[in-house]
Amino acid sequence: MTVKKEGESCRILTVGEVSKRSGVAISTLHYYESMGLITSTRTSGNQRRYPAVVLRYIAVIKVAQRTGIPLEDVRKAFARLPNGSKLTHAQWWELSSEWRQMLDERIQKLTRLRDELDTCIGCGCLSLEDCPLRNPGDVLAAKGPGAHILER
Repeated sequence: MTVKKEGESCRILTVGEVSKRSGVAISTLHYYESMGLITSTRTSGNQRRYPAVVLRYIAVIKVAQRTGIPLEDVRKAFARLPNGSKLTHAQWWELSSEWRQMLDERIQKLTRLRDELDTCIGCGCLSLEDCPLRNPGDVLAAKGPGAHILER
């Protein structure tokens, strides 16, 4: 189905078509919609219809999920965009730049964890016997519980 708006055509897809083309289960599409990540309209028979641009939004959602970006962060990012608009290069640049910083921080923490995993995870629980150079006198205990070395 094609809907014309202001001299422009807009392909409209059924939920089944969106599922097939995006590789996302119909139940997941309903979940994304309930979270406000994507939107649909309803036919007179109460069937969902999506503009084709939803495929681009779903692609972004899938990339975000693969990199561990919470769906709530994706929802907040999408909320800043004009409703139903195509994601422009500039908009993608803005989103990806924010997410890149978060991913860089996560990579740094994971790298530190990997490198320190065999000796100490930074919790301080073994500091008196096993970490005399990293936490002499168990000074990290004063900061309370948690992986203080890891979270630096």
